[in-house]
Amino acid sequence: MRHPQGGKHLWLWLIISSGLCLNPILSQAATQAKGHSIAQLKQELNQLKQAYQDKISALEERLEQLEESADEAEERTDNLAVEVSQQSNQQAANTFNPGIGVILNGRFQAISPNNFDFNVPGFFPADEIGPGSSGLSLGESELNLSANVDDKFYASTTLSFGDGAANVEEAYLQTIALPKGLQVKFGRFFSSIGYLASRHTHTDDFAERPLAYEAFLGGQYGDAGVQVSWLAPTDIYWESGTEFYQGDSFPAAGSGHNGSGVYTLYSHIGDDINANQSWRFGLSHLNARVVDRTAIDGSLFSGDSDLTIADFIWKWAPDGNPFIHNAKIQAEYLSRKEKGLFTDPTGLASPLNSQQSGYYVQGIYQFMPQWRVGLRYSRLKADDLLAVFDNSLLDNQGLTPKRTSFMLDWSNSEFSRLRLQYSRDQAGLTDADIWTLQYIAAFGAHGAHSF
Repeated sequence: MRHPQGGKHLWLWLIISSGLCLNPILSQAATQAKGHSIAQLKQELNQLKQAYQDKISALEERLEQLEESADEAEERTDNLAVEVSQQSNQQAANTFNPGIGVILNGRFQAISPNNFDFNVPGFFPADEIGPGSSGLSLGESELNLSANVDDKFYASTTLSFGDGAANVEEAYLQTIALPKGLQVKFGRFFSSIGYLASRHTHTDDFAERPLAYEAFLGGQYGDAGVQVSWLAPTDIYWESGTEFYQGDSFPAAGSGHNGSGVYTLYSHIGDDINANQSWRFGLSHLNARVVDRTAIDGSLFSGDSDLTIADFIWKWAPDGNPFIHNAKIQAEYLSRKEKGLFTDPTGLASPLNSQQSGYYVQGIYQFMPQWRVGLRYSRLKADDLLAVFDNSLLDNQGLTPKRTSFMLDWSNSEFSRLRLQYSRDQAGLTDADIWTLQYIAAFGAHGAHSF
């Protein structure tokens, strides 16, 4: 018979023996698990190092390619500079060939009544104003040549031709390298007073100039002279200038004051309101010393003529993109004082002190690509003068000249335009209905239009 205490000792011995046997196994398993974790971490670390190394190598390769491209570009530029500097005289001449552009500006016109004679009572008329005659005509077409003369001067010449002889509209030199926003122009050129005065008529939104421009400037003022302009170094657009002219073109005449009979002053400012809208406002003044300005009926005027112009334009285009929709509102007010001696066709001379004014307002809307519609209203006013001027061309006969025009035009591209226009002319003794079908085409070199 076994002793009870002996059974307990046996179980204790078995447990200790089992623990001693399992301990090496568990220790080995723990060691294997720990070794596996370290190997995995080392593997992940090596993979991370390799990925960064690959990225660094790729960036170094891209940098090397960019440096090679920059070196090649610099080498090509140097070679081009050498090539240009060494070109022959003939090649150099070709480099400075002028840009040649042609503007065709023709029309068909129907005027009712057939015997309509354009006149503006109360105003001394310029030559060749008014709507013209019925039927087909070439209108005022142009040939322009322009180029940089060298690194200091730009030159431009514009010849106009129509149903009659050709005329020199502009022929001038202009500086392109003066410092501090200064620029000088000399030769024959259009004045920068007002808004429309300096623009060629083919850029207009209507088939003819407003009444005020016809009455006060004969359409626009251009003569031989010199212009000095200055563009201010400001955040907004601000240009000012002065001009001195010979004084042989309407409203001047006779090249008074030793051949410098006209001077002008002007200043224009403008800015963007936001991404959709912009504006420009200007004030201008023209003074002319007139010597024997002659009208078609033989009337003469000599004295001083002072013209003041206020102009404004507002433009709108969604996000500044005018190609689909755009609109603009444009207006100018003109006021003139003339003081001197007026001589009627009979030879009777009388002192003259007159005040005249006029304005126009117009709106243009491009309602879809290529199509625009526009409306313009223009009006004039002349003072009632003394009885001595009765029945003369300065007799306003109690009239207030005005004209209303409506137009619709289609532009296949920026180089061609067809326009249909209706005008109700109430400027003179006889009212008229004027229908105009106009075409404008540009080919050759053609510079961008001003604002």
